[in-house]
Amino acid sequence: MRIAVLGGGHGCYAAAADLSEQNHEVRLWRRDAAALAPIAESRAIRLKDVSGTRSVAIAHITADIGAAVRGAELILIPSPAIAQEDIARAMAPHLTDGQVVFLPPGTFGSVVMDRVVRAAGSRARVTWAETGTLPYLARKHGPDEVAITIRAVRLPTGVYPANRSDEALACIAQAYPSVLPCGDALSGALMNAGPIIHPPLVVMNAAPLQGFERWDIHNEGTQPVVRAVTDRLDAERIAVREALGYGAPHFPLADHYTSDRWMYGDAHKRLVDSGDWREHIDLHSHRYVTEDIVLGLAFLASVARWAGCDAPIAHGLLAITGGFLGRDLRQGPRTLDAMGLASLSREALAQRLQEGER
Repeated sequence: MRIAVLGGGHGCYAAAADLSEQNHEVRLWRRDAAALAPIAESRAIRLKDVSGTRSVAIAHITADIGAAVRGAELILIPSPAIAQEDIARAMAPHLTDGQVVFLPPGTFGSVVMDRVVRAAGSRARVTWAETGTLPYLARKHGPDEVAITIRAVRLPTGVYPANRSDEALACIAQAYPSVLPCGDALSGALMNAGPIIHPPLVVMNAAPLQGFERWDIHNEGTQPVVRAVTDRLDAERIAVREALGYGAPHFPLADHYTSDRWMYGDAHKRLVDSGDWREHIDLHSHRYVTEDIVLGLAFLASVARWAGCDAPIAHGLLAITGGFLGRDLRQGPRTLDAMGLASLSREALAQRLQEGER
C-alpha cells in the first residue's frame, strides 16, 4: 500500500521504518529539509527493536508535502496535535477522493483538520480516523536512527464521518491489523491516553522536572500517590464515555500497569527498562504540556462540562497547569466551546459526527 507519513518526530520515523519493513511504499515528509538530510542522503532509517539493529530503506523521503500525499491511499500523521492545523493547510491542495487520514492519536483532530482542509478550498472526499495512542513506544537515538520499545497490539479507532467507518478501517488495517472499531471521532478522541497518563505525571513531578536535567516520570516519577490521581482522572474519562453512550471496552489506563489487556499489552516494565524516557521535560514547551494538557485535557474537561459529568481531577490539573503557564486553559482552542460545538444537543452532535459537516 502507498502510505504517506507526515512529520519528523519519534513516531513518524518509527512508522516510516516499520511500515517500510512490511513492504509498504512509504513516502516520509518532513518540513525541515536540513533535519531530513541525514536520511535523505542514505534513503534509509536505522531501526532498533527486539530483533536487533538494521537499516531499512524508505521509498521516498521528501520536504515536498505534495510529493508525499499525491497518490497515497493512507496518510498517517503521528505528529503532535499542535501541528495538525499547519499540516492540514499544507496538504489540503493535494488531497483526493478516497484517501484516509489516520491520526494516532488525534485529540479530536479529525474534526479540526477536516474544517481546516475545507476552509483551504479542498472538496476532496477524505475520511479521517483517530485512535488512542501512537502505534509505537519509540524514541529517536540520532538523526537517522529510531528505537521501537514496543508496538501497540490494540488501536481503538473512531472515524469521521462515521458513516464511512468500514472503508476507513479496512484501509488502516492493511498497515495496522491491530486497529479496532470504537465508533465515531468523539469516541476515538475519548480513547486518547496522553491526556490521562501525562498530566498527573507532569504536574505531580513538576519540582524534580525543573530541579534535575533528566527525570523519568514513568519510573521514580510514578509512585502510588500519582497512580491514585491517574486512576481517578481515568475514571472521569470513562464516566464521560458512558454518559455519551459509548460502550466498553474503554481501555482503562490501570491495565497499562497491571495486565496485558491495554493498547500496548504488558508494556510498562519494558518502557522503564529501556531508559529512553529518562529525559528533559520543559514544563512550558514539552508536548506532554502543549499537546496533552493545553489541548487534550482541556478537550476532555470541556466534553465533561457539556455532558454534565463531574470531573474535578481534570479541572484541577488544568487549573494548576494554567497557574504555571499564566493563562486560563478552560478557554483553549481544542475545547467544544472554541470549536462552536458546545451549543449542539447530543443528538445534533451525534448526527454531525455520523455524516460530517455540511
